Parts: sequence; structure tokens; C-alpha cells
Amino acid sequence: MQVTIHAAKTNLSKLIDAALSGEEVVIAKGRKPVVKIVPIGQASFKIGLLKGQVGGKGPDFFEPMDEEELTSWEGAE
Repeated sequence: MQVTIHAAKTNLSKLIDAALSGEEVVIAKGRKPVVKIVPIGQASFKIGLLKGQVGGKGPDFFEPMDEEELTSWEGAE
């Protein structure tokens, strides 16, 4: 579908809905096409994406460091 700038101003919501439903929407200045309305892809976010795939106990950040780790951490090598 191609519409003029004036028609686009008047029917912007309808044009956006048309673009979201997969229709090609072109806005023209006079008869010359100048821009296209296209939907922006929406990425989905899934919580627990790696659930069941990551195993093991993992590091225990509350355990005290031994002397070597502590010295390395403090930069007093």
C-alpha cells in the first residue's frame, strides 16, 4: 500500500497496524515513494533458559580464601 504524507498523518494508527500484520506500507511525497513503515522485531526473554542444563555446585563465594588467593586478590604478590 502506498499513501501520501497527508493520508499517513491522518491514518497513522491504521498504517502501523497494517505494517504489523505484514503489509508493506510506503509513504510518498506526491507520487515519489520516500519512506517505508516496517515493524521492529521483538526479542523474547525467557526466564530459566538454561534450567536443567547447568550442573554442579558452583563456586561458594562465602567460603574464606586461602592465603595465596587472598594475596593475589589484594595485589601484594
